[in-house]
Amino acid sequence: MRILLRWASMALAFWVATQLVPGIKVEGSTWSYFWIALLFGAINVTIGSLVRVFTFPAVILTLGLFLIVVNAAMISLTARWSDLLTVEDFWSAIFAALIISLINWLSTKIFKRASS
Repeated sequence: MRILLRWASMALAFWVATQLVPGIKVEGSTWSYFWIALLFGAINVTIGSLVRVFTFPAVILTLGLFLIVVNAAMISLTARWSDLLTVEDFWSAIFAALIISLINWLSTKIFKRASS
């Protein structure tokens, strides 16, 4: 059940990002957001984990801010591998990464409080 809630919150985060960032678009219906969230999660777990390991010194030097760049790169990679997601430029991916990270952080806090 918990993984379904995280998946739904990720889909919601992508929806909010497409509403707030002009350079991000998702074609299709609600299920498109769920597909994008699933693909982004898979890319983030596999490739994103490796990239975080290799960029650990940059993350330390920037006090974690470089993780936003890593997340933006994973969003751009998701857009490259899916016809449903369009990212116009890297700055759009940066702003989308900020929004998605914020929403996922908030949903994690809410889910932890609800389960306590």
